[in-house]
Amino acid sequence: MTELLQSNHDRDSFDCGNELLNQYLKTQAGQDIRKKISVCYVLCPSENRIQGYYTLSQNSIPLEAFPPEIQKKFPPSYRSIPTTLLGRLAIHQQDQGKGLGKIILIDALKRCWETALKIGSFAVVVDPIDQAAVQFYQKYDFIALADSKKMLISMKTLDVLFR
Repeated sequence: MTELLQSNHDRDSFDCGNELLNQYLKTQAGQDIRKKISVCYVLCPSENRIQGYYTLSQNSIPLEAFPPEIQKKFPPSYRSIPTTLLGRLAIHQQDQGKGLGKIILIDALKRCWETALKIGSFAVVVDPIDQAAVQFYQKYDFIALADSKKMLISMKTLDVLFR
């Protein structure tokens, strides 16, 4: 399925239609990996052509950013809650509309859930780049955080999905 981004993967020909996401993969992803800021997984079934990618990193969200029904589950001494950031997710334009976004999202969420079994993480957080991304994540039960563009899906929800 997906694999960690390597130097032999063809980043230069990747084009998802969003220049920020294209440039990240082409110029920044390798540096972030080397600096241990994030990891980047690519869907690259053959010939090193990248069909899609996503990034993951550790994150935390201030407790007050959560809806009140979630806040009340934590002691007031908790200032922030550990989460996992699904920082970027993109599909090559040639491969859009084939369900690959769903496939790599599920791959990312399963990795996050498996990691959360070993290292605490309350939820997976995304920061959608545009309204189309918001609608994409809403289809998969991500909820919006008030006063923020961020969205999340709890590990409890993922537990039901992957157990």
